[in-house]
Amino acid sequence: MFDKLIAKLKNDNKTIVYTEGTDARILSSASRVLAEGLMNVVLVGKAEDVKAAAAKGGFDISKAEICDPETYDGMEEMVSTMVELRKGKMTPEECRANLLKGNYFGTMLVKMGKADCLLGGATYSTADTIRPALQLVKTKPGAHLVSSVFILNRDFGPEELRTICMGDCAVNLDYKDDVDKDGNVKFTGAQKLAEVAIEAEKCARIFGIDPKVALLSFSTKGSGKGGTVALSAEATKIAKELHPEMAIDGEMQFDAAVSPEVGQLKFPGSPVAGHANTFIFPLIEAGNIGYKIAQRLGGYAAYGPILLGLNAPINDLSRGCDAEEVYRMSIITAAL
Repeated sequence: MFDKLIAKLKNDNKTIVYTEGTDARILSSASRVLAEGLMNVVLVGKAEDVKAAAAKGGFDISKAEICDPETYDGMEEMVSTMVELRKGKMTPEECRANLLKGNYFGTMLVKMGKADCLLGGATYSTADTIRPALQLVKTKPGAHLVSSVFILNRDFGPEELRTICMGDCAVNLDYKDDVDKDGNVKFTGAQKLAEVAIEAEKCARIFGIDPKVALLSFSTKGSGKGGTVALSAEATKIAKELHPEMAIDGEMQFDAAVSPEVGQLKFPGSPVAGHANTFIFPLIEAGNIGYKIAQRLGGYAAYGPILLGLNAPINDLSRGCDAEEVYRMSIITAAL
């Protein structure tokens, strides 16, 4: 999987911004991607602190650009742009204060075209990565929400299941209807889940997966009632109407999704049942538990959360990540 992404990056000149420029894991990744000629690098932080941390770890970041929000030449332009983007929700003083933080400053570098993508979160929460992205980069045209997937990869087992996709396991807690102040439904929960499935299908293709998308449930084709059964079934219907060319089906149980015998017994005639490789969960609890079971018991390496629906590639790291995870997430982020 990574060989293909690396080959793609060597023919493309992307710039990634790391919001935590003094973190040893970030510096390790920065030195590697620069040495391998995979992308340009911007490190956010005080130049003397970043250089000292790199020297301490023995990392060569001589080809990286270091940007200190406190001394950045373009800060005035950045502040005025953010004021306009926030449309009266933040004063210039509030914008300036936020832009002194690595997450807001790095996101604005992407927004203003100084970098193509961003990777952060080694020392702060997912919410602190997503919030500035939503406020500044915003969702892409036609997107109603930000979602996420994990790409899971292993080098054993059936070939068709060596690389799989799971979503949403990190961002959307549930899928409630959006209702305006007059009580009118603007966007249904099923429409949201359908959008997650469609975005996951597109993302899976980037990683060499030929997507067969299963919207999961504790029910297969109406065998159960209650819970999120109707949600998954309706989301499947919506996704099929929007993209009839996609291989997508549901609602179905996990065994029906991956076992050909069970799949065709419970869901006869489905092009997905028994052959799924892209799995959409109806609740974050199920998704988060599911991908971690695959990771810890199934021998998969898990990469993500990969954020979908934004106008630019912005991704979040786990605070428990190691340098190898940062390196691989850097490749994924730039390849998006």
